[in-house]
Amino acid sequence: MAEIAILECRSRSVLSWEQVNRLNEVLTEAVPVHGRGNFPTLEIRLKDIVQIVRNRLDEKGIKVRDICLNGSTASHVLVEDNGWCYKDLDLIFRVDLPSETEFKIIKDVVLSALLDFLPEGVNKNKITSMTLKEAYVQKLVKVSTELDRWSLISLSNNNGRNVELKFVDSIRRQFEFSVDSFQIILDSLLFYYDCSENPMSKHFHPTVIGESVYGDFEVALDHLKNKLIATKNPEEIRGGGLLKYCNLLVRDFKPTDEEEFKSLERYMCSRFFIDFPDIVEQQRKLESYLQSHFIGEEKSKYDYLLILRRVVNESTVCLMGHERRQTLNLISLIAFRVLAEQNAIPDASSVTCYYQPAPYVRDLNFSNYYIASCNQSYPTWLPCS
Repeated sequence: MAEIAILECRSRSVLSWEQVNRLNEVLTEAVPVHGRGNFPTLEIRLKDIVQIVRNRLDEKGIKVRDICLNGSTASHVLVEDNGWCYKDLDLIFRVDLPSETEFKIIKDVVLSALLDFLPEGVNKNKITSMTLKEAYVQKLVKVSTELDRWSLISLSNNNGRNVELKFVDSIRRQFEFSVDSFQIILDSLLFYYDCSENPMSKHFHPTVIGESVYGDFEVALDHLKNKLIATKNPEEIRGGGLLKYCNLLVRDFKPTDEEEFKSLERYMCSRFFIDFPDIVEQQRKLESYLQSHFIGEEKSKYDYLLILRRVVNESTVCLMGHERRQTLNLISLIAFRVLAEQNAIPDASSVTCYYQPAPYVRDLNFSNYYIASCNQSYPTWLPCS
């Protein structure tokens, strides 16, 4: 028991005033949730939607054990301007989900909470939960297995800053690398918002606890400050870990152990092709990742794709040669399209290209041709300076 207590102590830390102040800015900033069609944009503050959802779940008999800020936004709160630009605003509600009833209640509560943020003058009586889902929900996920019971409701933002509300009973893996393992427990700050009329200051603010599910908070924080990549139990990382790893590399993060990560790269490539075995699935996953993680960072897309291509080329050992070439061609074609979209192709001699693109890539809307192109054979080009 004493050993467990020591480990729990090492995994947690009290936030400084500067960190609490950044956290307050994140929670009180108005985030636009963009509606589809004629639906208006909602201006939502995280602290408001969290409190509304928690209170209404309590009224429905679902007790929220605690609420955490998660992922890259938590990393931003802990270390400002470290080159890791946060996108999605991830919130975790820890709840019990013993049956399908709780999943449905949670979905209905979140959707009905959106009504509170509609502008004045909107007739709310005729707006159903299904209508709100179609208008404002980017992604709706439910996982219900013996080891994983959780749901996710992601609210749309055209700039990639989706508000993601995750309701977790149990989940096997909560992080991929140490730098995205942080969770900041919000309960003390939410209680302060409810009960105090005084503004926070350096000498008067609530105690806020941060936790690293990687294990050791100070070690993980050191990795974040020094832009280092480390992980534990890599066999548990799913296929998307490869894309996240390359995203860290393009932002100048470095592996803590180069040799260890060479073998890890091989594992991540294998897992990627296990989870996304078909070229259509690979295209869908990669384009979705680019769209959600590189909004406003268009110039980084091409460098990212070159890094991804290098890792796949050097570390893929589980595929037949033809399948491997298909994936490499896919990445090359997307990279070429990114350059074309940026109008950054003055002439062919200045392009870094590994496979001769098919003629139709002159049309920027050529994504539907990926599969056909991957079944063709292209002469290899050497990289040009």
